[in-house]
Amino acid sequence: MPQYMYQGRDAGGRIRRGTIQAADRGNALAELKRQQYIVTSLREKQDTVWNKDFYIGSPVKNDHFVVFCRQFATMIRAGISIVDATAVLAEQSDSKALKKALGEVTAELRKGNTFSGAIATYPRIFPSIFVHMIRAGEESGSMEDTLERLAVYFEKAHYTREKVKSAMTYPLIVSIMAVFVVIFLLKFIIPRFQTMFAQFGGELPAITKMTLSMSRSLESHWYLWILAVLGLVAVVFLLLRWDKGAYAWDYFKLKVPVFGLLNRKSAIAQMTRTLSSLYASAVPVLQSLAIVEKIVGNRVIGATIRESQTSLRQGRPLSEPFRKSWIFPPLVTQMIVVGEETGSIDMMLGKIADFYERDVENSVDKLKQLIEPIMIVLLAGVVGFIMASIMIPMLSLYGNIS
Repeated sequence: MPQYMYQGRDAGGRIRRGTIQAADRGNALAELKRQQYIVTSLREKQDTVWNKDFYIGSPVKNDHFVVFCRQFATMIRAGISIVDATAVLAEQSDSKALKKALGEVTAELRKGNTFSGAIATYPRIFPSIFVHMIRAGEESGSMEDTLERLAVYFEKAHYTREKVKSAMTYPLIVSIMAVFVVIFLLKFIIPRFQTMFAQFGGELPAITKMTLSMSRSLESHWYLWILAVLGLVAVVFLLLRWDKGAYAWDYFKLKVPVFGLLNRKSAIAQMTRTLSSLYASAVPVLQSLAIVEKIVGNRVIGATIRESQTSLRQGRPLSEPFRKSWIFPPLVTQMIVVGEETGSIDMMLGKIADFYERDVENSVDKLKQLIEPIMIVLLAGVVGFIMASIMIPMLSLYGNIS
């Protein structure tokens, strides 16, 4: 909703300046008149580099959206109207983007628009699954159950995502520390020993020559190292923007040792949980699969979901493409088959999601116990290699002196 900058006088004749939010210029003038302002200037506030909101990724954090869903579901179940609940949540939200969007949604609701129609205009704030399930809940008259289902869905999805993220965080932090330690040793420690080795003369071991060469390169050609890193980042960025490159990266994430299996389990949990929630909310199956394809975030799994859409259009069962894919274990496909045969596919998908969410949690806990000693050994090995390149010639020199 646009904002308008105004200038005028109040009932006491004092000059007033400020901004007001309204659907259009006429509504802004009517609101200022209601406040007994005599408007002398009114113009729409334009977005500039200085006042425009910029966001990297989603404007609303997952935990903020989870809290919003749970509070919204609780208020609706308590008998509070959607308009009042939205207005209250707009005031108390900790997310600036969500607060602004809910304020504008409240204004749309007071005009008589539907909640699903109002939130659909904010695709970066409200995910597509949220919009479609709300629309289905409005049409079926089961908003309370729909909101409760959404709250459970986002809570479980957030918990599983955070679990996987926590498993990835530790090795990433240790790897970054290792890089900085190596740079520090090569830049500030090794050069001091280089002069000493030159004074003593003699043939240096190959490991020492390699370390000294790396140190000299970092010392004299540091800008080339920076350019090489930036070039590598640029190449990776361009490859990920290329469809085939992005597909290859998603395939690698599912196949990489240790983490590949964890990523696969997490993706299966997210896919089945989303599909179960959409089925239970009576969202059309083809529309549900299209939503899941976008949410799952992996092009390899997305290709299988597209095949399942084609399978359904041709009158074949949903489970057929999943059975042919190497990604999905027999447990998944067999339970989907049972769900199709018994007409309880939403319940079966929910059970699959429950199983894999628990499996991801257990896998992450085991992985943390395994990764910690491995990363310590790797870090010790890198530092030990550099220190050995210093100590070996020094011990040799001391042996010759004695």
